[in-house]
Amino acid sequence: AEWGGFEDNMQGGGSAVIDMENMDDTSGSSFEDMGEMHQRMKEEEEEEEAEGEAGAGEEEDGEFLGMKGLRGQLGRQVADQMWQVGKRQASRAFSLYANIDILRPYFDVEPVQVRARLLESMIPVKMINFPQKIAGELYGPLMLVFTLVAILLHGMKTSDTIIREGTLMGTAIGTCFGYWLGVSSFMYFLAYLCNAQITMVQMLSLLGYGLFGHCITLFVTYNIHFHSLFYIFWLVVGGLSTLRMVAVLVSRTVGHTQRLILCGTLAALHMLFLLYLHFAYHKVVEGILDTLEGPNMPPFQRVARDIPVVSNAVLNTTAKAIALTL
Repeated sequence: AEWGGFEDNMQGGGSAVIDMENMDDTSGSSFEDMGEMHQRMKEEEEEEEAEGEAGAGEEEDGEFLGMKGLRGQLGRQVADQMWQVGKRQASRAFSLYANIDILRPYFDVEPVQVRARLLESMIPVKMINFPQKIAGELYGPLMLVFTLVAILLHGMKTSDTIIREGTLMGTAIGTCFGYWLGVSSFMYFLAYLCNAQITMVQMLSLLGYGLFGHCITLFVTYNIHFHSLFYIFWLVVGGLSTLRMVAVLVSRTVGHTQRLILCGTLAALHMLFLLYLHFAYHKVVEGILDTLEGPNMPPFQRVARDIPVVSNAVLNTTAKAIALTL
């Protein structure tokens, strides 16, 4: 029994030794595994740190690139918007000036109507209690302005004005169109201040038809050079056309002060312009030409000189002396 117990103890001890060996083996492997796991964890931490740094750098780069991209996108959007707005304005302006239908109502008039309005421009209206009708067309006024240009050129040819470098059509066109457009704009602005019921087209038409009296007066007085005749036509013909315009403006203006300012200014400008065209226009043009081109000097010409009688006698005596000596 003792022996059996000893064997059992030995077997148990052997098994314990085996278990220790196994434990030692497992503990060794576990330590190796722990080392490997620690090494792996360390490598993973290093990789995570590297990835974190790379991710932070990418985020910073992304934010920076995002700001640059956002700015570039905003710049492109602003540039595209400005381009579209400019394109729309350019196309609108081109269609406005290229479309003839817009200007057609201002020139759609019959010759009979133009003739009737020319005659009406010389007849002052009597009824000023209600606004008088003004033709809103520009064909008649435009033709009258060109007619006045032709009359000025004709007057320069029939007078003593020396015309150089062409017929000076540019000066005449600038004077007539400058008066028509400039005075019309000024009177429209003054009418706006005086609360007169008139538009810019109506003012252009009214002042343009008012030039009919100027055309008649200048055409007659340029061909018949009498100052007394000019003053008669200036008072009668020019005065009638001026009274017509004044009466129309009075009918469309409320207030005595406003009427006096508006109508007095228009009458003074219209009558003084006729005096300027008759007396001072040619002199002003001559002064401009003398300033730009110099005085009108006649060209240099070669003239044969006459030999005086004394020199002929001297030559004859010399010739006779030479002949005797020979």
